[in-house]
Amino acid sequence: MSDAEHLHTPRDFLRRAISRFNAANLFFGHGATTALDEAAYLILEGLRLPIDQLDPFLDARLLPDERKRLAKLIDDRVKTRKPAAYLLNKAYVGGAPFYVDERAIVPRSFIGELLRNDALVGEGSLLGDPGNYSSALDLCTGSGCLALLAAGVFSTAIVDAVDLSADALEVARRNVADYAMEDTVTLLLGDLFAPVEGRRYDLILSNPPYVGAEAMGHLPPEYRHEPEMALASGVDGFDIVRRILADVGDHLEPGGALICEIGEDREVLEAEYPDLPFLWLDTQESAGEVFYLPASAFKRSGRRNAPPKKSPRPRPAAAADESSASASTRRPRKRP
Repeated sequence: MSDAEHLHTPRDFLRRAISRFNAANLFFGHGATTALDEAAYLILEGLRLPIDQLDPFLDARLLPDERKRLAKLIDDRVKTRKPAAYLLNKAYVGGAPFYVDERAIVPRSFIGELLRNDALVGEGSLLGDPGNYSSALDLCTGSGCLALLAAGVFSTAIVDAVDLSADALEVARRNVADYAMEDTVTLLLGDLFAPVEGRRYDLILSNPPYVGAEAMGHLPPEYRHEPEMALASGVDGFDIVRRILADVGDHLEPGGALICEIGEDREVLEAEYPDLPFLWLDTQESAGEVFYLPASAFKRSGRRNAPPKKSPRPRPAAAADESSASASTRRPRKRP
């Protein structure tokens, strides 16, 4: 007898899912951290229920089609080892839902939580009044989640979002449309700062690739479903971060700032850039994995700042054939 036939309530499916997930030694790192959290997410999203309200529905009697759907989701999670976000085509960042599929990495940046933190954004905070921002840039945007969250927080800012993957930008385009942000968020296809040459921003955000070569060779199966270019970044994982630090000074307004996620091994950057005053921004589940640097830091470190330039707004990436980079020159984007 199948699970769909002998399980009748969300409580039944929750217990069954946890047992199967633990027995299969699944890896949880795409929004959930335990078998319980993963099972609850699959069940609530699978039934189209509020994501934070499991208890009221635990003993509800499920319809036959609902039972079949949950049984299939649980079975697919175990057999395919795909992240739940891909099975459901949905992920949450900073409390907001976003469409996702295997063309883009599952969004899970700590920056999403930071953008909702009063200590970072708001009167008297590190970034100050969000109403004072007129421009922002999201590098390695992937599904576009950070660009959209930034557009919501910095409501007076025009946001550019850059990625080297045309496929990822198609996912981002769907999310921009879902949030009706087409007039605020511009998606650009290209390699880091190349599509925004000559432009400066009040804020630059980035969750770039940062998985080293050794770690790439030992990734759990769940991460193998994500685009490799979204993860890998050279021998030690910092190739893309180094490129950002080399050029970001040319693209920040004098009072601007960079916020960048790098994963672990902050000591590598601190040793390599002793003159940069990294300020590490902690979240509920991370410590020393996201840094803040003001534009003035790059002057103090002796890095070149180009004079301000006036240039037309860059052309959006409407299709793959408008790319300034071919598939052979694409670079990766982010570590688990």
